[in-house]
Amino acid sequence: MLVIREATARDAPTLTAMIRELAEFEHELDQVDITDEDLLRDGFRSNPCFRALIADWDGQTAAYALYFFTYSTWAGRPSLFVEDLFVRPDFRRRGIGKALLRRMAAIANEHNCYGMRWEVLNWNTPAIDFYRSLGAKLQIEWFPVLFMGDRFLTFAREDDQRGSQG
Repeated sequence: MLVIREATARDAPTLTAMIRELAEFEHELDQVDITDEDLLRDGFRSNPCFRALIADWDGQTAAYALYFFTYSTWAGRPSLFVEDLFVRPDFRRRGIGKALLRRMAAIANEHNCYGMRWEVLNWNTPAIDFYRSLGAKLQIEWFPVLFMGDRFLTFAREDDQRGSQG
């Protein structure tokens, strides 16, 4: 039986483990730096940076979803951004991913969001097909942009050096 619940601070080690499992599935485990402490600091405080759901199947942790709210200047309303949605391989094809998305849609609706957004790797055709079957639209005309690492830090520090002169 499926139970979806809000993650608590006690779930931080489980979330960390599943984040690593997702990264391994996406062939990017070497990019993961997150720790239990990071999750505790950022997700389980009075004004959290993110929220998470845990899906348990017959008492076993089967999946998680991690999300946060953004704002659309065009819609004039918030949206819910799904950062991660991961179902462990042994639990796939049981409707768990769909149930997590449905729960997040309900949460988004409660927060007056205009919709939900997320990203999918272009090679993950089962996920792409699944999202399309729900009626979600792939925005192929938009490219995600990621600015990080040394070049990001150098760029950010240039503003620090100028102070209020800029």
